[in-house]
Amino acid sequence: MTLNPSRTAAPIDFAAPSEHVARHLIGAILTVDGVGGRIVETEAYDREDPASHSFSGPTPRNAVMFGPPAHAYVYRSYGIHWCLNFVCREEGHGAGVLIRAIEPLTGLDAMRQRRGLEPARLLCSGPGRVAQALGITHGNNGMSLLEAPFYIEGPEEEYALVSGPRIGISKAMDVPWRFGLAGSKFLSKPFPKAT
Repeated sequence: MTLNPSRTAAPIDFAAPSEHVARHLIGAILTVDGVGGRIVETEAYDREDPASHSFSGPTPRNAVMFGPPAHAYVYRSYGIHWCLNFVCREEGHGAGVLIRAIEPLTGLDAMRQRRGLEPARLLCSGPGRVAQALGITHGNNGMSLLEAPFYIEGPEEEYALVSGPRIGISKAMDVPWRFGLAGSKFLSKPFPKAT
């Protein structure tokens, strides 16, 4: 895959509400030091959302969520996995989008080395896997998403989306703020069938 920074793609408005950003990130290209692919699954979180890290206000752990938009918020999940989030809304609000899965397109050898020899489908199908495959650590916390090592290219077209409840939370479980690329085999988990 060749990335073309000069192409005209829809820019991502990180100052928008997190659920808007989460939808518009589907199909976007994300790389870190040239390793990455197409974002196929996201989850939105907001300050008014009891499932969000920002719900109870700023702490040393979540301070980046209250900073300016278009920055990386990186935290450890279950004391094991790093997770990559994109800060949204205006400074002081406390909202973000969790990158749950990407379709690997470039740097697969580096991803396999970081993750072990696995099928491409499993390299980035989950937030912990995304961070490990892209080499994300707490050292990336607070970095601008608009500068190296990050590269984000908005989608050139509108993709068919699916949405549903977020995964692995115990509050606001009915909020349908998990978004995915319809038909993608790189999702972390299938979406519930529409009824």
